[in-house]
Order: sequence, then C-alpha cells, then structure tokens
Amino acid sequence: RENPPQFEAIVFEAALRMRVGGRKVARDQLEYVLSASERPGITLRVIPFTSEDFIEVTQTVMYARGVVTQLDTVHIDTPFGGGFLDAAADLNRYRTLLDLAEQAALTPEESRSFIHHVAREL
Repeated sequence: RENPPQFEAIVFEAALRMRVGGRKVARDQLEYVLSASERPGITLRVIPFTSEDFIEVTQTVMYARGVVTQLDTVHIDTPFGGGFLDAAADLNRYRTLLDLAEQAALTPEESRSFIHHVAREL
C-alpha cells in the first residue's frame, strides 16, 4: 500500500543456511527474502556467525509495538508451543534482547549482500 507499516526483522545466519526442501528451494527462498527486503517499510538485518556481540540463544520472537506502548505484545515460539506476553517486565526484557540483537546485526545493505552471498553458495 502507499504508506506501509514498518517491519523490521533480525535473522541469525543459521536460519539462512537451513536447507528445508533442498538447495533450489532454499536459494529461491533467499532470493524472495532479498526482493522483499527492498520493499518500502521493510528492514532486514542479519547476525552472522562471526558476531561476538550477541551470544544470546533464544527462540523466535516477534515484538509488536505501536503508538500506544501499553498495547505492545511479544509473541514467542518454543518447542512446546507459542505464547503471548504483555506484562511490562516481559516487554522490557525482550526489548533489551532485541536492542542487543540490533547492535550486533549487520546494516541492511551489508545484510542483503550477505544473503546474496549465501544464496550463491547454494
């Protein structure tokens, strides 16, 4: 749409290197991610294996935030199912975790180049 909502994603290198469906499928998925990352409102960043700044092992996290911070929500995926968190302490903990991940991640331009390199390896 004309004024899309902002979407920011931080991806670990391990997720980029998984070959679900074989090499061609994995390469096609990476190429799709690259094209999606060029859309307005989308920011994609990668944390490479070489990063020494972020060693947190965590599950998939989606932090949904808006203008009214009291409505912020975190969705987590675990081996035992998903869950929603909206308590202030949980939001602070996950916001801190995501801030650290942002600091460790490559820039959007570096991330696109990195993803392109991984796709070429396939």
